[in-house]
Amino acid sequence: MKRDYFCWYSQRLMRDMELLVFGHGGAKVLVFPTRDGRFYEYETLGIIDSLAHKINTGQLQLFCIDNIAHESFYCFDRSPSERIQRHIQYEDYVLNEVLPFMSEHNSHSCTIAHGASLGAYHAANIAFRHPHLFQKLSAFSGRYDLTMDIEYFKNLFSGYYDENVYFHTPSHFLPQLNCEIRLQQLRQMEIVFTIGDHDPFLENNQHLCNILWSKGIHNTLHIWSGRAHNKYAWVQMAPLYI
Repeated sequence: MKRDYFCWYSQRLMRDMELLVFGHGGAKVLVFPTRDGRFYEYETLGIIDSLAHKINTGQLQLFCIDNIAHESFYCFDRSPSERIQRHIQYEDYVLNEVLPFMSEHNSHSCTIAHGASLGAYHAANIAFRHPHLFQKLSAFSGRYDLTMDIEYFKNLFSGYYDENVYFHTPSHFLPQLNCEIRLQQLRQMEIVFTIGDHDPFLENNQHLCNILWSKGIHNTLHIWSGRAHNKYAWVQMAPLYI
């Protein structure tokens, strides 16, 4: 399998950012890591191996990027407004550095946003905010409202709320989305969610799917047995839904 490592200094984030690219062609998959994951996470979890056939036969090329969650959403030394601002800088890095990099290396017409857990949030958030850039969303075990308190998962903004939080919370901004151009772009996207039937974010996933359907946006939700919020489930999900 073709495997390439890249690193460059991001002026937007003011730090080095690393990524791994797996494969030689096919649909481009932008892979966001989990909360504590790094750019090599999908390799160490065995998800790359589970996709080996699709990667080696040129069906998929994965671009696995790095994570700054502990500088943004999970940096509780910063104020909530600073946390969301750091996340916005991360999105800027993805939009203006990673996606152009992907296009330079691969001219395939299909770009897939993908991630698991917090990575699923990132994938869904960027795809719903910029639907003209993506043809598919594949999101595993995601939480799409970071202001929720469920089990030991707390409101990541500690009760703070502003327009930045609103516009980066899919289940908040999508109900009010009335731009017909963006809605048509979303209706053309293939959207796939997975979640376990014991996952605390099952209801959040069902709610988001219902919001999309209310806008005429087709999507599928695959509900797995148990919590299914772990590498064993994701390894099985990956070849089915990416």
